[in-house]
Amino acid sequence: MNNTANPLRYLRALLQSDFFVLIRSTRAMFASILAPVYILVITRNDKAQGRLGGSHFLVALAVTMGLLSLALVAYTLNIARDRERGVFQRLRVTPAPTWTIMASRIIVQVIVGEVITLAVLIVSSRMNHIVLSPSEYIFTLLVALLEAAVFLSIGQALVGLVRSATTVAAAGSFLYAALLLTGLLGVSGVLGSTFQTFSKWTPVGTIMAVFQGALHQAPWDGHSWLSLLACFGYIVIFAGIGIKWFRWDAQ
Repeated sequence: MNNTANPLRYLRALLQSDFFVLIRSTRAMFASILAPVYILVITRNDKAQGRLGGSHFLVALAVTMGLLSLALVAYTLNIARDRERGVFQRLRVTPAPTWTIMASRIIVQVIVGEVITLAVLIVSSRMNHIVLSPSEYIFTLLVALLEAAVFLSIGQALVGLVRSATTVAAAGSFLYAALLLTGLLGVSGVLGSTFQTFSKWTPVGTIMAVFQGALHQAPWDGHSWLSLLACFGYIVIFAGIGIKWFRWDAQ
């Protein structure tokens, strides 16, 4: 009984500590919220929404931008910096099981991702007058959970393969821009049909396909199921890389 209770007790203590750190560093969270909210602000008129694929597409785009920034910029940099400062080494000598240390960080990021999603939904309904049905709200939050898992697994793989915090920051920013532009510009078809086909199976491309199906912007068909399956595949592959190659010190 004690063996079961102790890990949960340690996890709860780590969660409290990580949330306290998050509250003290609100700038990182606001930065992740700022980009998606900015997209909604500058696309308030019907003309802009029509050119960019409609109001529902903008909701999916804003959520994707926020979660991608959270995972590949904020999360990776925090992990890399704490590793260089020896935070993980100190935590490993405590009685807390190793898995609870990373689980706490990931759970906090997922919760923040849901907060970002809710912020996008609130702003879109107030400023852009985007009305979603109750089921669409639920589906959006569920897809956001999946999206956070995909992007956090990619971020975990990054900090597993790269130890330097400076290099992680540069690589995370590059991946953020590359994935966003590849997924969105490629899907739009402006870069050609071949690149469009390729981009549909990138992490952002598959997530956007799931979003479109969940928000009834497109019919839920075979491509939607395959995109959903691809998302789970990305989670397994990148999380596996991040777990296998992650080092607890920067040496």
